[in-house]
Amino acid sequence: MFAISLGTKCSSLSPGGRRISGTSKGANYWEAVFKEHPEFFRVNSRDDKASLVWRRQFPQNFNVDDIKETVPDDEIDGTAEDCVSRKPPDAEQITALIDVAVKLHDRALEEHKAGKWWIPLVTAALAFVSGLLVPWLGKLVG
Repeated sequence: MFAISLGTKCSSLSPGGRRISGTSKGANYWEAVFKEHPEFFRVNSRDDKASLVWRRQFPQNFNVDDIKETVPDDEIDGTAEDCVSRKPPDAEQITALIDVAVKLHDRALEEHKAGKWWIPLVTAALAFVSGLLVPWLGKLVG
């Protein structure tokens, strides 16, 4: 089962899909999202944890249990009592991430549409050829 680790030093991690969506049904969906979007997520070498790239720039000084910033990164010993992670993204950062994702999606959609430039040309060519063949075949048969 795939787990999401957002930099936490806690000893136990929930399965990623369940932690995000609340059910284990979404685990496969989120695993695919993590692997298909390396611009946002990094998956570890064992393919069992993913982290949001945006959060890697922040120090690990956020106590997950107390929901407050704690001591500097170098003073955390990594014990079970130190359930410390990086600070969650704020609303402005989430908005920026969503904006980037929407722009990337729009760009991919435009590239997909641009790849079909030849369809109208082929359709016109087929219409032209059939326009020439139908009268010619009509004379042959009739």
